[in-house]
Amino acid sequence: MPFATVDGIRTHYEIAGEGPPLLMYSPGGFDATLDKWSTLGVYARIRLLDHLPEKYQCIVFDRRETGQSGGRVERITWDDYIEQGRGLLEHLGIEAAHLLGGCMGVCPVIAYAVKYPESVLSMILYWPVGGAGFRIKGHGRFAQHLALVEQEGLAGVVDLALSTSDGFGKDPRIGPWAPVIRSDPRFAAAYAAMDVNRYKLIVAAMPRTLLDRDTAPGAEPEDLLQLDIPTLIVPGKDVAHATSAARYLEECLPGSEYWDILPAEQTEDNVPDRLIDFLDRASASA
Repeated sequence: MPFATVDGIRTHYEIAGEGPPLLMYSPGGFDATLDKWSTLGVYARIRLLDHLPEKYQCIVFDRRETGQSGGRVERITWDDYIEQGRGLLEHLGIEAAHLLGGCMGVCPVIAYAVKYPESVLSMILYWPVGGAGFRIKGHGRFAQHLALVEQEGLAGVVDLALSTSDGFGKDPRIGPWAPVIRSDPRFAAAYAAMDVNRYKLIVAAMPRTLLDRDTAPGAEPEDLLQLDIPTLIVPGKDVAHATSAARYLEECLPGSEYWDILPAEQTEDNVPDRLIDFLDRASASA
């Protein structure tokens, strides 16, 4: 398994294909492992990694605190996810890349484009998360984790995390750092020994910054409106991926392409070709 150290945190990544670089922020909410591109819901159906590497260098990675990547107990913001992706590109010697985000991976992609617009060749925003349901459910996950901390302490979190393979999305009680607890015994020991009151303050602040609105989070609309980056938006339609969030991004990103297609109509027969066509046009104009 290839790894890169980014800001002191181990990042597990894989590369498939050759051609212009395409950095792919994984779907899966707070369980955004690189395998989700092949195993999760619509992504398993459209099989992007069976097609995109034919023309593009696809760079996939476990987001920090997921899979085989490491982590650090701190108030995580979208900027931390931006810097993981940028640091990985720097490790690979890549100055500019196309960005593809799925699900909650859309949020760091748009934030990345705002912070480093000169290094973003294009954006594909696939099933942007957002909507009131997404915000409410997300805040509830953090509340369930804090309830367990209150009852069992951090040692109780470690015990529960080691007893299951579930992620924060499936079992919110285990919290955002469970994968690192499982993969790194030294991290687990330091986590259990943390001051519990300090820890609760860190966790309580995270949803207020990550899940701060009833539409697509990640970047401010005034910043998005200033971007001039080729963008393709593909909408979802469920409680976590409100179509209104995709339409909001269309409004905020001048000149973006909005593919008005229902989720049930998104298949392996049409999605990879549509994405490759967009990337080819963006590459030609770069």
